[in-house]
Amino acid sequence: MSEFIPLLNFFSRWLLFGAVAWKAYKTRDKGWALLAAALFIGALDIENYILSPLGITIPQPAYDVASKVPDFYIALLTIWGALHLRYEKTNFNHVIYLAILLVASYVWLFLLAINFFGNNFTVKALFPSLLLGGSLIYVSYVLWNHVVSRRLLDRLFPVGLGIVGLLNLTYPFGRPVVWYSNMAFFLAAIGRLLAAVGAFTFVFYPLSEPMRRPESPPLTPGSYLARDRKDIQKILPEFFENDIIAVTRLSPAEIVGKFTPASMVFWITKAKEGQVSDSPKVIAISPTKLGILQDLIVREIERGYRTVYVDAFEYLVIEVGFQVAFKFLLSVRDFVLSKGGTLVLVANPEALKEQEWKLVLREFTPLKSLKKAEKNQRE
Repeated sequence: MSEFIPLLNFFSRWLLFGAVAWKAYKTRDKGWALLAAALFIGALDIENYILSPLGITIPQPAYDVASKVPDFYIALLTIWGALHLRYEKTNFNHVIYLAILLVASYVWLFLLAINFFGNNFTVKALFPSLLLGGSLIYVSYVLWNHVVSRRLLDRLFPVGLGIVGLLNLTYPFGRPVVWYSNMAFFLAAIGRLLAAVGAFTFVFYPLSEPMRRPESPPLTPGSYLARDRKDIQKILPEFFENDIIAVTRLSPAEIVGKFTPASMVFWITKAKEGQVSDSPKVIAISPTKLGILQDLIVREIERGYRTVYVDAFEYLVIEVGFQVAFKFLLSVRDFVLSKGGTLVLVANPEALKEQEWKLVLREFTPLKSLKKAEKNQRE
């Protein structure tokens, strides 16, 4: 049993890293990339049970410092990644907090290097363990509330990380106690295994798409054009009863009640940035950050959304010009279609130049044509 636990710890760390690294590669998301880096360092963590079989020994004075460096790196990368997963970015306050933790980590390592704490193991391990444990608990909170689905296997991902985080909080006090440290190592191995299984399921077997109401008929895949929201409601009465991605100029107050609670809404505005509300989740983003917006939409489509609604195109044309806005729109459209989805654009010919409107009509089918086609099929 004593030989099995280190092996379980070792392999579960690499499985966890592999799943998250693949998620980062597929989504090109900064949050997942940072979390993958943290887990990679964790997989290479300086532990005697890993080094001893390899015939590697580190002198005790150096080990005191070297064994704590990964704790700080993992903690800071984990917090940074969790902030990106939750807020889609890091703002000025986040940078200040991370900078303070980075400076505090440097000071602590310096104190360890000069043997400021003497032989007091509990004190030497206190700050690194609390920071590492706290970071794992925070990322488990973010994953549970903002990232993974409610499927039981997916929930194992944050639960496992939370268990490891809680055990790290007890490390400075429990490590010197033989019976407790043995139990803690076993529980940590179980926690990492649960996290690895959850991450593997979440990444490689995602839910196919957000839940639909049973009475909502599937939308015909394609890219369609409507003059206004009322046209959509008239032709597709149940369109807004689906969980969709919306790119809109509606304010958060107007959004409530017009989209389902599980919809993902991007509010195009210069007034704010970041998440501004939940149920539905509303992310405020500047019209000048279309590259970031495209990445966010792609990520949500990868998570399972298949319907995109855009009513902010005319505003984007005003802010960044027709060519830039149209290029963004076509890129999103092409990705949606590659996943068998539907994009509905709201645009008025009076807001565009004649040549611009012709380009829109060339790429988007008027929604009324969809209704006529469905009617002809029934006949």
